[in-house]
Amino acid sequence: MLDPSSSEEESDEGLEEESRDVLVAAGGSQRAAPAPAREGRRDAPGRAGGGGGGGGSCSAARPGSPSPSVISEGRDEPERQLDEEQERKIRLQLYVFVVRCIAYPFNAKQPTDMARRQQKLNKQQLQLLKERFQAFLNGDTQIVADEAFCNAVRSYYEVFLKSDRVARMVQSGGCSANDFREVFKKNIEKRVRSLPEIDGLSKETVLSSWIAKYDAIYRGEEDPCKQPNRMTLSAVSELILSKEQLYEMFQQILGIKKLEHQLLYNACQLDNADEQAAQIRRELDGRLQLAEKMAKERKFPKFTAKEMENMYIEELRSSVNLLMANLESLPVSKGGPEFKLQKLKRSQNSAFLDIGDENEIQLSKSDVVLSFTLEIVIMEVQGLKSVAPNRIVYCTMEVEGGEKLQTDQAEASRPQWGTQGDFTTTHPRPVVKVKLFTESTGVLALEDKELGRVILYPTSNSSKTAELHRMIVPKNSQDSDLKIKLAVRMDKPPHMKHSGYLYALGQKVWKRWKKRYFVLVQVSQYTFAMCSYREKKSEPQELMQLEGYTVDYTDPHPGLQGGRMFFNAVKEGDTVIFASDDEQDRILWVQAMYRATGQSYKPVPAIQTQKLNPKGGALQADAQLYADRFQKHGMDEFISANPCKLDHAFLFRILQRQTLNHRLNDSYSCLGWFSPGQVFVLDEYCARYGVRGCHRHLCYLTELMEHSENGAVIDPTLLHYSFAFCASHVHGNRPDGIGTVSVEEKERFEEIKERLSFLLENQISHFRYCFPFGRPEGALKATLSLLERVLMKDIATPIPAEEVKKVVRKCLEKAAFINYTRLTEYAKIEETMSQASPARKLEEVLHLAELCIEVLQQNEEHHAEAFAWWPDLLAEHAEKFWALFTVDMDTALEAQPQDSWDSFPLFQLLNNFLRNDTLLCNGKFHKHLQEIFVPLVVRYVDLMESSIAQSIHRGFEQETWQPVNNGSATSEDLFWKLDALQMFVLDLHWPEQEFAHHLEQRLKLMASDMIEACVKRTRTAFELKLQKANKTTDLRIPASMCTMFNVLVDAKKQSTKLCALDGGQEFGSQWQQYHSKIDDLIDNTVKEIISLLVSKFVSVLEGVLSKLSRYDEGNFFSSILSFTAKAAAKYVDVPKPGMDLADTYIMFVRQNQDILRDKVNEEMYIEKLFDQWYSSSMKVICVWLADRLDVQLHIYQLKTLIRIVKKTYRDFRLQGVLEGTLNSKTYDTVHRRLTVEEATASVSEGGGLQGITMKDSDEEEA
Repeated sequence: MLDPSSSEEESDEGLEEESRDVLVAAGGSQRAAPAPAREGRRDAPGRAGGGGGGGGSCSAARPGSPSPSVISEGRDEPERQLDEEQERKIRLQLYVFVVRCIAYPFNAKQPTDMARRQQKLNKQQLQLLKERFQAFLNGDTQIVADEAFCNAVRSYYEVFLKSDRVARMVQSGGCSANDFREVFKKNIEKRVRSLPEIDGLSKETVLSSWIAKYDAIYRGEEDPCKQPNRMTLSAVSELILSKEQLYEMFQQILGIKKLEHQLLYNACQLDNADEQAAQIRRELDGRLQLAEKMAKERKFPKFTAKEMENMYIEELRSSVNLLMANLESLPVSKGGPEFKLQKLKRSQNSAFLDIGDENEIQLSKSDVVLSFTLEIVIMEVQGLKSVAPNRIVYCTMEVEGGEKLQTDQAEASRPQWGTQGDFTTTHPRPVVKVKLFTESTGVLALEDKELGRVILYPTSNSSKTAELHRMIVPKNSQDSDLKIKLAVRMDKPPHMKHSGYLYALGQKVWKRWKKRYFVLVQVSQYTFAMCSYREKKSEPQELMQLEGYTVDYTDPHPGLQGGRMFFNAVKEGDTVIFASDDEQDRILWVQAMYRATGQSYKPVPAIQTQKLNPKGGALQADAQLYADRFQKHGMDEFISANPCKLDHAFLFRILQRQTLNHRLNDSYSCLGWFSPGQVFVLDEYCARYGVRGCHRHLCYLTELMEHSENGAVIDPTLLHYSFAFCASHVHGNRPDGIGTVSVEEKERFEEIKERLSFLLENQISHFRYCFPFGRPEGALKATLSLLERVLMKDIATPIPAEEVKKVVRKCLEKAAFINYTRLTEYAKIEETMSQASPARKLEEVLHLAELCIEVLQQNEEHHAEAFAWWPDLLAEHAEKFWALFTVDMDTALEAQPQDSWDSFPLFQLLNNFLRNDTLLCNGKFHKHLQEIFVPLVVRYVDLMESSIAQSIHRGFEQETWQPVNNGSATSEDLFWKLDALQMFVLDLHWPEQEFAHHLEQRLKLMASDMIEACVKRTRTAFELKLQKANKTTDLRIPASMCTMFNVLVDAKKQSTKLCALDGGQEFGSQWQQYHSKIDDLIDNTVKEIISLLVSKFVSVLEGVLSKLSRYDEGNFFSSILSFTAKAAAKYVDVPKPGMDLADTYIMFVRQNQDILRDKVNEEMYIEKLFDQWYSSSMKVICVWLADRLDVQLHIYQLKTLIRIVKKTYRDFRLQGVLEGTLNSKTYDTVHRRLTVEEATASVSEGGGLQGITMKDSDEEEA
């Protein structure tokens, strides 16, 4: 393949094209192209390096048995050189046609509405990009970012940048920086949408900020100011190109050296618009003649229908007529804005064909009126002697028939001006008058005195430099040698192609042999006239329209006097003889008239005439020099080749192929789209040289498919456009107005259709790799659309949707196999499955499942939109994909030991993905997954139930009732296991509702049973512990009993969570009954425990009251205790009797209250306990007092009870016992009795109470 950057030495190595004879008649039958020359040239360097020398030495050493390889090399070398030479000729000939299209386009323009292509990324840039993103993730950049952005970049780096699919796409040249940016943008849009709303910060602002940071990472340390300059310099090919840039581009495309271009440029006169227009006229005339010849000889290409042959001739004529009309519509020359001639009206049907028709429209003399611009510059006057040095002199100038201009004034001693006068005239032979005046000093003088004059007759061929002219002076003037230096410049109008003096003699015009001034005038692109003019006349004296004439050199005519070098113009019924004075003038006239007539015959001057020419001239020398150089470099055959005799279909195929190769290798991610300049040249070539549109698109399709098959990224829209064009043409829909369809076009179309169908199906089967991450954007959707078009039988009948669906289904089935195979190769799963341990197998399958989910998620994210018409097919593709995974999954699971639960994460991973996909949920794979894991789940639950039951039994037997969190070690373990088991089953998110409800119900029932067992064992342990406790005021509730209380409290809480069933109506009534039973059990157990505890506390109070009973009146112990106290009080300070007992009980109450308040976790149960404790205590005191209703209390009894009752009341009030409970009837009864007893004691004992009273007092000791 020819590299666009090849050097001149490399550039004329052959093209990647088949060798073929260039000079193939366009009307002949199409020949099959031979094998491409590149096949034989791949090994060229090896053969060139050792073919010749090696062959010689081997044959010298072993003359009898030469090496076969040497023989083949010796035979291939001449063939290779022949092929290279043939390819070089093809390239040069093709380049000649291309540069003519560029030099003078008249059909196409460079399109300005094409989408700008983006710069492609190469492997080095991709590696640099990876390094920059890795540096950001490592914190080696100055870019500040939050955690969310870092996570987005990390995901982008791991999933996208490191993907081998992206690397392959970059290598194929189909990836641009914009693709990378769009993928990141799409990724972060999804992430930002999932973020919570933040007040004052919109998500659009976050997106903009993240994109700006991405651009900063992408750019790295590069200076952003330099970027536009580089882009501008490298983006030239995407802009409108100048002719020089187009020449340079196609030199690279066709491998033309600079020297070859320069030679061809000069030889083809590409800078001469007249020559280029004349070349086009000759080409079009030749095409018309070829059409006429084909019609006469009845030699046509093979068409699908016989009646197309005549239609083909009409199409050829129409295409030439259209080109002629396009050419005619161009301005005559691009530099003559003042030239506005009317265009001659011609009939579009056959006027261009009737070259010799006598009834053709004739030019009038007013049609060829010219407009000239004259510049007269007066420099100085020499030889002025008749005027005093101080006199004023000046000059006037005029073009006869126009205005008069005057120079500035000057002294006669220095008559110099440099004044320029500008004039316009319509006279090809104007008369210019310049006069010299001096100012008259006489009083009566009316006019200034004329000192001299000069009359000039300039033409457009006259010298433009300043010259001295002798002036005509008045009689008796002293200035006999008066001269004036001036310059007259007369421009040549754009439509005036040549002018000069000739002798002429014709039959219809110029019937007398004489010398005349002739001008060759171009009226329009196809109308030229030879006009003779007289002096001071705007219209020609006589004119001859050159259409239909043929000009050529002739020998001298002895009978004609005047003129030395002859040529003539011949037409049916007319011959005009011309003669010039020298050979150079004759050559220029013949060349100009040759361009004007449009004749195919090119006049060549006789050699002897050139030798006889005495003047020679610089132009002739240059022409001869160029001719010698062309001959030397072998260029003349390409310049003089007749385009009508060449096979332009073949040449265009080469041109388009080479252009596409060059385009795909430039710095743009073009996806097969040509640049505007390339489109312009190809369009112009096709129009100018008659390349059929169907052939163009068939060749384009072939090349695009070949590149696509070789891994290049091609835009399916291009394929669709070309295919639609060809399909419309083959089925007679005339997309470009061409109604004829050749057999070859139809056969090639059918071949391409079959090949394209195979290519598209292959791309859809490899959609993850042909369109990675949905790039190029919309390409997969366009591919599916094109496939539907290709499957159509014709352009009118749409294909049934089921047929398209069938093909896409087949492709997606292949895609599932391809995707899974490549995934397993990447994960190297085959090696693991054959050799690894069961744990390793499970680990690899889990990793493989993660990869499979990632693949399907990417398919959904990037490709689902393209398959939007067939979502069920994408689901079938996923099921096929999972079916392949099933084999590896089942193999790994079968290898696992019995009662191994390590596979549950695999189920959770797969089930969480499948249950959220509406199309895959409860699909084939999902059901298979459930079937595998149902026994495992049931077995796991069974074993867990047995294990928990055993742990309860063992735990409570060994329980120390040390507080652990909210309960004991056994209860915490139980509740944690029950909760973990339920959470595990909940996290399974079992998709089948019936089994899910079954699992939930079973676990709730299990939890109820386990909690019931826990409660019962705790109650039993509590009773045993309470029985062992003593009944004195030394009793302090141990921490273990509080822990037991807490276990019950925790069981109450846990039962709400672990035993409540969310089963709706189905299990409602049955379960509510069962659940209420557990709640009742717990509540009753708590009540019983509270009752037991209160009974224990009350028994302590009863013990205190029994001690007070010793002081009852009439009791033996009462007398002894009273006497002993009184006797002792005389000698020592005896403590207050009964106060120790009261204080001990109050301390007992307070400390147990504090223990319960501190150790028990449930406030509600504490309040119930305190309520019952207080009520029971008051009741016991009330009963004790009631038993002594008729007896007065001993002073010590009274003091002790008052203190106990008051402190009890106050302490329980501080613990939150409500007023209604505190001030109960029992308390009122006790309060009244003690108040009465206090009053009685005060009267009888005096100060015996020692300040103790039932009245509330803040001063009383606490």
